[in-house]
Amino acid sequence: MTSSLVTVAYLGATILFILCLGGLSNQETSRRGNLYGIIGMTIAVLATIAGPQVMTAGLPYIIGAMLVGAVIGLYAARVVQMTQMPELVALMHSLVGLAAVLVGYANFIDPAVTVGLTPAENTIHEIEMYLGVLIGAVTFSGSLIAFGKLAGKIGGKPVLLPGRHWLNLAGLVVVLWFGYRFVAAHGVSEAMLPMIVMTVIALLFGVHMVMAIGGADMPVVVSMLNSYSGWAAAATGFMLSNDLLIVVGALVGSSGAILSYIMCNAMNRNFLSVIAGGFGSDGGAPKAAGGGTAEPAGEVTPITAAETAEMLKEAKEVIIVPGYGMAVAQAQHTVNDITQALRARGVNVRFGIHPVAGRMPGHMNVLLAEAKVPYDIVFEMDELNEDFPDADVAMVIGANDIVNPAAQEDPTSPIAGMPVLEVWKAKHSIVMKRSMASGYAGVDNPLFYKENNRMLFGDAKKMLDEVLVALKA
Repeated sequence: MTSSLVTVAYLGATILFILCLGGLSNQETSRRGNLYGIIGMTIAVLATIAGPQVMTAGLPYIIGAMLVGAVIGLYAARVVQMTQMPELVALMHSLVGLAAVLVGYANFIDPAVTVGLTPAENTIHEIEMYLGVLIGAVTFSGSLIAFGKLAGKIGGKPVLLPGRHWLNLAGLVVVLWFGYRFVAAHGVSEAMLPMIVMTVIALLFGVHMVMAIGGADMPVVVSMLNSYSGWAAAATGFMLSNDLLIVVGALVGSSGAILSYIMCNAMNRNFLSVIAGGFGSDGGAPKAAGGGTAEPAGEVTPITAAETAEMLKEAKEVIIVPGYGMAVAQAQHTVNDITQALRARGVNVRFGIHPVAGRMPGHMNVLLAEAKVPYDIVFEMDELNEDFPDADVAMVIGANDIVNPAAQEDPTSPIAGMPVLEVWKAKHSIVMKRSMASGYAGVDNPLFYKENNRMLFGDAKKMLDEVLVALKA
């Protein structure tokens, strides 16, 4: 395939990727958006393989690598549960970062890459390699730590080293100094040490950055790493002189940055405060302001599954707020069955989704879509908050911080100012939890002790199955 045909194919793939992003912005068009993305990537891969940059002798290795990747991808698609999507996304981000690092080192070692370049062009190319490896290494190690936290292999409590900000600043100064040494070096052997030192510092920075971020901020971390992986891909495109990689990387990087901004707004936090870390914990007992364990704010009123079913039967307006507890229990299908049973009785059932519910942006939407919950009854927080006073029952399934009234009522709370779903304004609220443990932010929830609230303790799947049986009795 000639270079002109490759350019045309890349242009078509770019248009399809833009249509993909547009389709993914809405639940109803997400399938079409995914299809556009698949077609665009297929065109891009085939055009690259058939392009003039790929030597015929290397085709068997490329095809073999693609087959191995396809088998791994198909296996993951069949084995990974929808509840495990956040950690899978983080793991995929790490692979993009690793690819940027490997491509950077390959370009650095291969002398043929710089043949025919003027001194100025060579300097620009070296800066591209250096930045590509830097961004890729941070993305790789940070994504692996995020994967560990999301999978429960690493605790969600932030690890805050003494003087961590000074450590980060010192690392940045060292990276800049060795960057100068790298560009000024003559030959691969002289430039190897600066490249290796920078890579090690970047890997350590990725670990340190994500370890210092608490569980409450993990949705922001996922979108942030998504942005990093995009910029890493763009840097790889510059190294390989591949226009499509540059454009697609910029699309992913910018969209990830915008999503991070939206997530931060949803938590009333700025991006730098998230990167600085220190917010959130791995749950446990309610924390007092002095760092000890706080006394309960009042008495809770428990409720049984049968009593819950009776309240739902008598209601006309029901709002369901899903959280990570629903994901862990894999209760989304039972939730849909309850929804259908209530709608058959003439009850108006709607869902309220907080932007940071779950462990990645859109986590709850994906689970509800998998369970075939109708799109038209799933609403974002801003669309539904003013309707809670008219709701007869607000049912919270495994959510905590996103329904905490302390965000509005307690200016000293760590989550003060964070927009939350105002479930306590409903005539009755029911909170489903395994225990009284606090959420990722590590703060107590006054909702549990309000007079109009009831607590349904137990595994979400088990208790919802009992509610469903009682509804159908």
